[in-house]
Amino acid sequence: MANIASQKKRILRTAREHAENRRLVGAVKTHFRRLERAVSENDSSAVTEEHRALVSRIDKATQKGALHTRNAARKKARAAKLAAGS
Repeated sequence: MANIASQKKRILRTAREHAENRRLVGAVKTHFRRLERAVSENDSSAVTEEHRALVSRIDKATQKGALHTRNAARKKARAAKLAAGS
C-alpha cells in the first residue's frame, strides 16, 4: 500500500473507475447475449428492440471511454450482421 496521500487517493479512484468500466462492458456483453437469444428464437420485433438497445449501450460505453472506438465499431458491425441475418 502507498504511503503518499495522493497515491492512496489515486488507487481508490482507479478501483472506482475500473469497476465502472467493467459494469459498462458487462452490460454490452449482456445485451449481445440477449440479441443472440432473440435471433435464435426468430422473434423479429425482439431482435429490432435488442439491437437498438445494444447499439445504445455500445455508444454509451464508448463515450465514457470503457470501449475503444474501433472495438465499438466491430461490435456494432457484428450485431448488425447478426440482426440482418434473422
